[in-house]
Amino acid sequence: MASFSFGTGNAAKLLRIPLYAVGRIGTFLLPRGRRWVFGCGAGIGDGALALHRHASAMGHDTLWLTATAREERDAAALGIPTAPKNSARGWWATARAGVLVVTHGLGDVNRYANGGAFVVQLWHGIPLKRIGLDSSATTQVPHVPGAAVLRRLVGFLYRAAAQRIRVLPAASDRARGRLESAFGLGDDRVVVTGEPRVDVLSAGPAEERRRSASAVLHAAVDDLPEGARTVLYAPTWRDGAPDPAVPTAAEWTLILRALEQADAVLLVRSHPLGAGRYAPPQPSRRVRSLGADRLADVTPALAAIDVLVTDYSSLAYDVGLLGMPVLFLAPDAEEYARTRGFYGRYEDVAGPDPARDWTQLVQQLEALLSDDRAYDIASSRSATLSAEMHAHRDGRNTERVYQVIRARGIPAPKGAA
Repeated sequence: MASFSFGTGNAAKLLRIPLYAVGRIGTFLLPRGRRWVFGCGAGIGDGALALHRHASAMGHDTLWLTATAREERDAAALGIPTAPKNSARGWWATARAGVLVVTHGLGDVNRYANGGAFVVQLWHGIPLKRIGLDSSATTQVPHVPGAAVLRRLVGFLYRAAAQRIRVLPAASDRARGRLESAFGLGDDRVVVTGEPRVDVLSAGPAEERRRSASAVLHAAVDDLPEGARTVLYAPTWRDGAPDPAVPTAAEWTLILRALEQADAVLLVRSHPLGAGRYAPPQPSRRVRSLGADRLADVTPALAAIDVLVTDYSSLAYDVGLLGMPVLFLAPDAEEYARTRGFYGRYEDVAGPDPARDWTQLVQQLEALLSDDRAYDIASSRSATLSAEMHAHRDGRNTERVYQVIRARGIPAPKGAA
């Protein structure tokens, strides 16, 4: 069920223009200090958490701005100091920060107090679908008189906001080109350091990563069948449109039968901005929800997954760091290419035979789980795809990002030698 669209979000932004103007005056008058302020549109996690841990370990004064009570609880469990981002304290913290770290947009922190800040935009995935200035979806507005003028205004505001970004890490030169185009930035700001959010997929021995990921997964999903193989289904957001891949009753029968035969569990992670109704007609221990309400950041759990099923998610690039096979389910690939667009050709990522429906997907999944050679071939293909997009695979992306920030003039922690 869709819960957000660019059109409604942009309409709200246009109505808030006077508040942005007042906030900009405030930030012009206030000096900025040394504190690093963090926010993340997906909760306590992603690259923001990785960089927060590193900055805190280096001795920086840090604060995380939260949007929900859930985020406050998650931060408290990790010992992270917080403030509500939309409160007066959140505005003040954002306005006085020396560094603002975000993963989705400037709304991750207090949206009215970021003027003049040193903004680090970590983003939240290597783009496969077109984003930002490369996608017409970004400037959508409701169908009202003067909509064309409003779209141009939204585009101008988006570009102006993007120019506040001082550091935007990229996974590789290929990813850097996409981000430069999407945000309208030069290569002096988009730097190939690798992405902090995926360090957890590369750092340490494979057995240790699997063990840690299993602990995260079992904490999020109760009573997983012992020894069962895990299949993660992660469809992407349809910009407010309904998800076309929700299984029919007949398809659920095929899915459940295949899972039972393979002793596997399907973990469904619908996008938090547009969750589909992925529930079989009858409850089954073979299908479990792994939505953002259960696990804000799925990346730390990926090493415990055996197969990824997706359509256009950047996870398809990430899981190759683990050598994880990927199956693609894309019933609307041609329509999506026409309305949203891809960087490059979709078939170069998904291969020549992405499934059009669950009947085809189940056939592919059965072959993968029943044939070790087929599994190994798919694993190798996934690793190759990932190697083309991730230039760094040493678990030190966060360290490199931190070094770039410091090299751009951000001072050492107060009292440091």
